[in-house]
Amino acid sequence: MSKIVYKSIEQIELIRQSSLLVSKTHGEIAKVIGPGVTTLELNKLAETFIRDNGGVPAFLNYGGFPYSLCISLNDQVVHGFPSNKPLVEGDLVSVDCGVILNKYYGDSAFTFAIGEVDEQTKKLMRVTRECLDLGIEKAVVGMRIGDIGYAVQEHAEKNGFGVVKELVGHGVGTRLHEKPEVPNYGKRGSGIKLEEGMVIAIEPMINAGRAGVKFWDDGWTVSTVDKKPSAHYEHTVAVKKGKADVLSTFSYIDEVLKEKINN
Repeated sequence: MSKIVYKSIEQIELIRQSSLLVSKTHGEIAKVIGPGVTTLELNKLAETFIRDNGGVPAFLNYGGFPYSLCISLNDQVVHGFPSNKPLVEGDLVSVDCGVILNKYYGDSAFTFAIGEVDEQTKKLMRVTRECLDLGIEKAVVGMRIGDIGYAVQEHAEKNGFGVVKELVGHGVGTRLHEKPEVPNYGKRGSGIKLEEGMVIAIEPMINAGRAGVKFWDDGWTVSTVDKKPSAHYEHTVAVKKGKADVLSTFSYIDEVLKEKINN
């Protein structure tokens, strides 16, 4: 698909419903993720929850991808395969989830710490999530794609982290990946102008060390060249005047994680 598909208010509401199902799925994952759990168990839980709520896992069989979730551990950046290996204390786990509901896609990713992680990993998670928020702030009418990328890149690099350039965010609608591409780097004032009706997935992929990545022979998994950890956060966002409309939410995850800490 070569041109941008602008969405009506009604279509944006359908994408919001899909995105909320993704967000609730992440909330279910947050309840059970921890040491001893396998990522295949998380994959099964997500698929069951999505189907029980009338959705279809968007990633399953997408381009031949064999799972419902992309689960990337530690130095894996994105598109990792779930496995039978139990998670252990200190792991960093990025979970990317997509659904189709009423023919529209929702897409969101979150990075979980398993038990206690080191201070540098905590900083990586915090800064990557801040990069997402800063990118979203620029997703308003009149700004440009480069403004989003610049906001993400500037914050990551000033904190000493590497910005992945080989993989980018994207438009979302009746397809999982639509135009425009949304890089996590760029120049202010460059790229296409953001307009009402655009729906985009903003998804910083930030490495603790170097920006470089390598692509695995499985055709999917991407990892850091220096084996240092990577974090990934993503929201589906509608471009609006004045302030972006974030269609997915981390509130379900945050509530569960807060509860876990208090218990």
